[in-house]
Amino acid sequence: MSKNQANILQALNPADYFTLAMDEEIRHETGVGSLCGMALELDALPEITVLEDKIKALTQNFPIILTSLQQQGNRFHWCQRDTIDSIFFQYHATSTLDIEQIIANLMNQVQARETIMPLSFHLIHSDTRCVLLFRWMHPLCDAVSINLILQYLATDDKNQREKFHVPTPEALVTRQLNKFSLWKKIQLFLKAKRYITTLDQQQSIIHAAKKSPKKLRALHYQLSVEQSHKINQFAKTQTGITGSSLYYIGCFMRALEKMNPQQSGEAYCVPYAFNLRKQKALTPLLGNHVGVLFAQASRQLIANRKQLFTHLKQQNKTVIRQQLDYAFLPIMWAARFLSLKKHGENLRLSYTHKTERSSFWFSQVNLTARTSESLCNRKITGIRHFCQISSPPAIALLSCEYQQQLTLNYNFIEPLFEPAWIEKLHHYMLDELLTEDSP
Repeated sequence: MSKNQANILQALNPADYFTLAMDEEIRHETGVGSLCGMALELDALPEITVLEDKIKALTQNFPIILTSLQQQGNRFHWCQRDTIDSIFFQYHATSTLDIEQIIANLMNQVQARETIMPLSFHLIHSDTRCVLLFRWMHPLCDAVSINLILQYLATDDKNQREKFHVPTPEALVTRQLNKFSLWKKIQLFLKAKRYITTLDQQQSIIHAAKKSPKKLRALHYQLSVEQSHKINQFAKTQTGITGSSLYYIGCFMRALEKMNPQQSGEAYCVPYAFNLRKQKALTPLLGNHVGVLFAQASRQLIANRKQLFTHLKQQNKTVIRQQLDYAFLPIMWAARFLSLKKHGENLRLSYTHKTERSSFWFSQVNLTARTSESLCNRKITGIRHFCQISSPPAIALLSCEYQQQLTLNYNFIEPLFEPAWIEKLHHYMLDELLTEDSP
């Protein structure tokens, strides 16, 4: 066995390769790659030694956190490093504005894929404010894993933390595929190809300006408990208990259309994820364990709110009934053998129009009831999310609920979008979310 092979700790699973392809696409545009972040607002500075001890225990239990992503031949692996860099950093800020600038710098930091730490923790504090930023490479894991890592760090009892066991090496995508016969896998593969061809018949509406992408910006809006409750009730009414993502997606389609009804294109096409994990899993599955769904609606449907949600619900029912959600799994498995460039093009570009397929990115991050209200004896008062985006679409909406309060996180690439434009968009979005029967 070669020295390089001996250093391999874990191979990427099929869904990791999916996010790695997007990392490559983003690196071609801004050089940053697919960095994601979760920022915890704390009411005071945490106990540093306690936090450091928990982070150390986390890396001992899940050593993949300290690896390096390396290409060997045509494949990528998480490999052991010759030297281990620190993954915990502290910054003293002079003001709230300084805190936000430090976060922005960290989320836009350009570093080679082979040298960046896959996960790091950044404690940023001034005399009046404290933020702990979790920053990770999307090929390492998804937002559900980060939620579980937060739970791990927020658990004070060592015996309870030991229940967060190491995951099995087999990826959930592979485990799910192994349930199907070869003929069933072929059927699913062909079904997914036909589904994508159908989606690509309508050219996606893209609102991003035609400018060179420079840096990620994010605006965050924390809604009140009353507003959040009202929105959750409307989501159940309009899209059902299990379809809340569709409510946000549909409202965002309508808000974007109000911003520019003359925008070229025929339909909004939005990729969003479904989770392959078992519910209440206590394993920080370091890897991306998701499948892909699409919500698509024509401009004519957008104009009528009731028809729009009826369409999105029916579309979702059809996807589940025809197993289109699982139909993408064989494609994800097979795409590992493509180059990152080819895989990225297949993900982003419509087969019919050869233009960007996605109108915007969407993710709903619901933190579980087990998530503690405190971290190292400090109260968590708010949570924000960040993600780098390819451009176009250059805009993503990340919705999160914590302690009965929704936060809408608008991530966008400047100068394709500007803060004033996003501010106006948010007002339209809020109107849509809080109006049960608008025209």
